[in-house]
Amino acid sequence: MKRRLLAVFAHPDDESFICGGTLAKYAQSGVEITLVSATRGEMGRRMGNPPYVNRETMPAVREKELRQACAALGIHRLIFLDIRDKTVEFIDPESLTERIAALIKEVDPDVVLTFHEQLGGHPDHCAIGKAATAAFHRTSQKGSLYFITFGDAMAYPEQFGYTQNDVVKIDIRHQLEAKLAAFRAHRCQTEIDAWVWEPDHQALAKFGRYEYFLVGSSAAPQLVCDDLFPSTGA
Repeated sequence: MKRRLLAVFAHPDDESFICGGTLAKYAQSGVEITLVSATRGEMGRRMGNPPYVNRETMPAVREKELRQACAALGIHRLIFLDIRDKTVEFIDPESLTERIAALIKEVDPDVVLTFHEQLGGHPDHCAIGKAATAAFHRTSQKGSLYFITFGDAMAYPEQFGYTQNDVVKIDIRHQLEAKLAAFRAHRCQTEIDAWVWEPDHQALAKFGRYEYFLVGSSAAPQLVCDDLFPSTGA
């Protein structure tokens, strides 16, 4: 049976910068991945280096870059909610939750990824995470909910009030090339980061070997710490 993963994020590049290795890993194992981006990232402050993007061209540029990143990671389907960047927190929560709930019913995912509503680190992240979490519980669907996290912060979950049993740690060492390709696809956002454009072996050395996810639902397998799909394996 085809396994499905639905990722609900706020901006183009969230999928690559935060959990690109994991998405590539599951795509390579045959998981069908749908990515929802709430915005087109049109209010981003990075304009390329030297700058070549402006406010008018940024939505199209970032959509193109996101599609290239999706190709690098093996993401099957991309959906935009067409919310203006930096305004997700001001969208009516009920209507946003209903939109995401409809997508969950349509995709019928085994795994839903989104931001933690308090640990998301950006108002758009927290808002889309809160709505996606509410939608997940509203649909009462069969899958598991996980929250994406930044870097290796959740290697030590106790500092955030969690335990190791609340964390799934994904080994992405064989997906680092795909993750780097996705970083480079988001050219206007990463050109200012010199390390991304160093020779491959140097750039790859900057990535961590693991990505971490917080368990977000009771259905998620808290006793399995290295796989988001523990029943069938990646």
